[in-house]
Amino acid sequence: MEKKLSTKKVKKPKVEKITTKSPMSKKTTNQKQKTKIVKSLTLREKKIQEIKKRLIAQKDALLSEAEEALNELPGQTIFPDIGDQASAETDRNFMLRLRGREQRLLKKIENAVDRIEHGIFGICEKCGEEIDLKRLDARPVTTMCIDCKTQQEEEEKLKEL
Repeated sequence: MEKKLSTKKVKKPKVEKITTKSPMSKKTTNQKQKTKIVKSLTLREKKIQEIKKRLIAQKDALLSEAEEALNELPGQTIFPDIGDQASAETDRNFMLRLRGREQRLLKKIENAVDRIEHGIFGICEKCGEEIDLKRLDARPVTTMCIDCKTQQEEEEKLKEL
C-alpha cells in the first residue's frame, strides 16, 4: 500500500524561549543602568556641580586678591608722629588678620572641592545624613547639617559658661 503524502502543512509546536539570567547577565544589566544614571544627573548632582564651579571661581578670586594685597601691603614704616605710627600698625595688623581668614577659607574651599570629587560632598560628617541643598547653596564649605551644627554651637556655648 502506498501512502499518499498529504499536502497539509503541519504546524510546528510553539516553543517558548526560556531565558535564565545568570549572574553575569545581571551585572551587564546593572552596568547599563549605572551608565544611564551617570548620563542623567539628578537635580542634587547638578546643583553640586554648580556649587563646585562657584567654589573654584571663589578660590581663584581669593588667590588673585591675596596676591594683589601682598604686593600692596605696606612694610613697617616709622612715622614721626606716634599716633600715625599706631594707626599704620593697626591697619597693617587688620590686613594681615583678613589674609589669615581668607587663607582658612581657601583651605575650606579646597576641602569642599575635594569632597565633591570623592563623592562625599553634602553628607554630614557627624550624623551621615544628606545636608539640605539650600544650606549647601548658602554655605558650600559646610560639613554638617543644620541640626548637627546647631547642636555643636549649643555645646560650645555651654563650655564657655
